[in-house]
Formats: sequence, C-alpha cells, structure tokens
Amino acid sequence: MMSTDQPCGDGVLVSTDWVAAHLDDPEVRIIESDRDSSMYDLGHVPGAALVDWKADLQDPVVRDFVGPEQFASLASRLGIDNETTAVFYGDCGNRRAAYAYWVFKLYGHASARLMDGGRQKWVMEERPLTRGVKSYPLTLYEVAGQDLSIRAFRDDVLQHVENARSFPEACALVDVRSYGEYSGELLNVPGFPQEGALRAGHIPGARNIPWVEAVGPDGTFKSVDELRTIYTSHGVTPNRKIITYCRAGERSSHTWFVLYELLGYRRVRNYDGSWLEWGNTVRVPIEL
Repeated sequence: MMSTDQPCGDGVLVSTDWVAAHLDDPEVRIIESDRDSSMYDLGHVPGAALVDWKADLQDPVVRDFVGPEQFASLASRLGIDNETTAVFYGDCGNRRAAYAYWVFKLYGHASARLMDGGRQKWVMEERPLTRGVKSYPLTLYEVAGQDLSIRAFRDDVLQHVENARSFPEACALVDVRSYGEYSGELLNVPGFPQEGALRAGHIPGARNIPWVEAVGPDGTFKSVDELRTIYTSHGVTPNRKIITYCRAGERSSHTWFVLYELLGYRRVRNYDGSWLEWGNTVRVPIEL
C-alpha cells in the first residue's frame, strides 16, 4: 500500500478501510468508474454511484468533455454538491477512476479522493458488494469553468515539443503507454477499435514510462520513494513543465495523479487528446 509519508496532496489517496468506514457518511459519495461499465452491475461497493466514462463525461457530438451545465447536472444527479467528498475507484488498476477524478478536478471539484487498489483490492479483501442502486436527492452544483492549468491541447503539445528542442532541461513529455505502442510495433490495441490510429509511434522527445510501473501486483500505488525514483531516473523532475499522454487520455490521467497529487509536481498537464488525436492528425511530427 502507498506510504502515508506524502510530500503533498495529503488525503487524496484513501484506503479500503477508510472507504468501508465512510459508506454511510452523508458528506462522502463513493463513485465507481470502470473501463467496462458492466462491472458495476455485477456488484459494487454499497452505496456507490456509477460514472460511465463515455456516457456521463463525453459530449455526444463534439469530441470533448461535457460542458459546465452538463457536468453540474451529472453532479446533481449523483447527489454531489460543491462540498461533497467524491471518492473514486474502478477496475483495471483505477485507470478510468483516475480519469473521472481528473475530470472532476478539471471542473474544480475541491474534495476528491482515489481509493488505493480500486475494485481489485476491495474484491480481494472479500468486502461487501451489492447490485442495488441507491438514489440520492438532487443537489445544486455550481461550476465556474475548466481549470486549464491541468489540461493540454494539441497546440500546447506542439509548442512543448518545440520548447524541448531549445530548452531540454525545462520540459518533459511522458508517454505512459506500453513499449509496443510507444515504439510503433503495435499500431492499435486489440479489442478497442474506437481508439484506432492511422500512424504508429510516439510524440518526438517523449519518454516512455508505462503507467503500470506506478502500481504493485494488488493495484495499490508504490511508495513515494519508489515513485520518485521511477520518474526522476527518466529525467521527469518537478522543476520541469510536464505533459502526460497515452492513447485516449485515461492512462495518462493515472500518471498525472501520481505526479501531481502523490509526488507534488505542480506543473503537470494531461493531454487527453493523446495518441487518438495525434496519430490521426495531418502534419504533426512522430518518432519511431
């Protein structure tokens, strides 16, 4: 389990014990967000609400997140107000849970947490699951807009690449995909045709640090010291401006969480367009 000796971001990572003790806390809302949303129907943490990464967070027409009004409506439906502590967990090493967490932070939600180990650890510990869906009274949720200090767009990445050529010690670009994706040996991930790309490879200058290096076999995060060693050994240090990316933005949200919340790096942005955008865009550079 993640060491409690964190340099900053205190409290953003909670244990399964903490969640079990707060299942009936009216000021806490447990939220499951999975790669496969049908997992929720098979059994979930009692009282947990579901956030579907596609249906709830993605605009149905524009390739972007839902707007402020739609996000406020989602929070209201989940019984979340601006003071509620939202605790996220999910399958696949908390990849989509970290993505949902990042979107909530993008919209300025103050009190958000991630359950260390996610669904995997809760099930391994034989904690209770239910198929019952609990409804909550609607709330009034106010959204000011997006916090773009934690989000990068394609043009930001292009500028980042250019800056890195001139000032290599000032910037770092982190590709958190598997080595096969990074090297270009694997063009598309089998089973996910909606995440297809026309070109293989990686963004010029990107360092390959797969997101899974940050977690142990039980899905919990490695210690702060271990995490710091992993990233600094690749030149990803807190003095640099950092952009993370993957294929569709969820694995890079997980690494963003590690760098920003657990290690306290304050100049980290997630490029949610990621390779799904970059690998399909005309006239952007790639490396193999």
